[in-house]
Amino acid sequence: MNQYTPPRLDLKQSQSQQLVMNQQMQQAIHLLQLSNIELSEYIEEALAENPLLERDESKASQDGDATENERADEQAIGNDAERDTLTDFDAGSAHADASQGASHKTSASSSGVAGGDNILENTVSDKITLRDHLTEQLHVDFKDTKDRMVGAILIEHLDESGYLRETPENLAEKIGCSIDRINAIVPRLKQMDPTGIFAKDLTECLALQLDEKGLLGTAMKRLLENLHLLGEHDYKALADICGVESDIVKDMAADIRQLRPKPTIDFDHSITQTVVPDVLMKKLPREVGGGWKVELNADTLPRVLVNNEYYTTVLSKAVDKKDKSYLSEQMQAASWLVRALDQRAQTILKTAAAIIEEQDPFFLYGIEFLRPLTLKDIAEEIDMHESTISRVTSNKYIGTPRGIFELKYFFSSSISSADGGGAYSSEAVKAKIKTLIDQEDVKAILSDDAIVTHLKAEGVDVARRTVAKYREALNIPSSVQRRKIKKT
Repeated sequence: MNQYTPPRLDLKQSQSQQLVMNQQMQQAIHLLQLSNIELSEYIEEALAENPLLERDESKASQDGDATENERADEQAIGNDAERDTLTDFDAGSAHADASQGASHKTSASSSGVAGGDNILENTVSDKITLRDHLTEQLHVDFKDTKDRMVGAILIEHLDESGYLRETPENLAEKIGCSIDRINAIVPRLKQMDPTGIFAKDLTECLALQLDEKGLLGTAMKRLLENLHLLGEHDYKALADICGVESDIVKDMAADIRQLRPKPTIDFDHSITQTVVPDVLMKKLPREVGGGWKVELNADTLPRVLVNNEYYTTVLSKAVDKKDKSYLSEQMQAASWLVRALDQRAQTILKTAAAIIEEQDPFFLYGIEFLRPLTLKDIAEEIDMHESTISRVTSNKYIGTPRGIFELKYFFSSSISSADGGGAYSSEAVKAKIKTLIDQEDVKAILSDDAIVTHLKAEGVDVARRTVAKYREALNIPSSVQRRKIKKT
């Protein structure tokens, strides 16, 4: 009789690491994405919701006098020995008080932020400004980092109507680049949406719109050169100049009246509004070693602290268990926010300092000396993840001696993901568009707007015009044309 032998059980022990994205981590990531203006709104709501948080209204905060702690927070970027004395901005450092938007009066641990989700959701506006609209196209259309930087500067030179009135010579001198580069970039900028943007005057603005409609013939060009006669309703004189009948001139005039003399009309916020920088840099005098100093813009960043005295007083009078639990939660939330603001400030400063050091020739000599730079380069330099650098450099502006720039301008071209967690190359986005179209059903042809929706669902945030440009670059017909083709 055969004896049953049970199967052998091998017990092995293995270790694995798993990162759990809890609510607090998600909120810290969101804080990184906010600009100083958005963060101010967030803090205002936090102050209203948490009785243990209060604004730091000390004299140092009011008059901007630099204390010893504040001076320690300012990061100096030198050229030689000065670079060896860079201030250390580790996550655990405790000297980042006034200049970094957070004041430490507690060392309590935290486990959550009451009401944090709603605050964050209400902070970031969905309304896009003209500057944002043009900047997105700039990052898509311009692969060369220097060209993109020049384009960013030219966006800031648009007037309230959306015109670029300065001459190439003046612009080249201000920017620190060649006239040839300006002359090569401006025509490409004039192809952006809205049509007519970057025109030098009203005549060119109307011409760009008419050309897009296929209405810019010889007669129309002559009419545009004599707009003053149109204003005087002198159709007979215009008919003679244009070489057409008066009725034709009236039809041409009707076409012009359908145009937009100000391309900015659809946008609530004028491009001429000054961008408030989140980070400031200035040149240090030679007697202290030269180089650069970088600091957060304290004028746009409210300072908050935890009111320990109020907490102790209220807790001593609390009898109900529910009240004590509430106070504990609010203390944890307040303590976490103070430390999170500290960490955010340190990360921004550390990233900005690394960028400035890498792009030192640009700040010294002009756009032609801008170096190629990737998110990975900075991530490795300061020992952080690329996704963190992506979040930190989006929607953060730095005030420099050469103008105000978004930090991401200093990197090679890419499209940010919708959640700010990474970036996609233009080729990767094109591939996604082609895949979507290849897989579309003949009964459900995807419009460009529908493709935008699909891409956003995948975490890629692009405009409809961008999708159209990429589709055309891939020689893919429009949705109307594809519907006809697939039906036949």
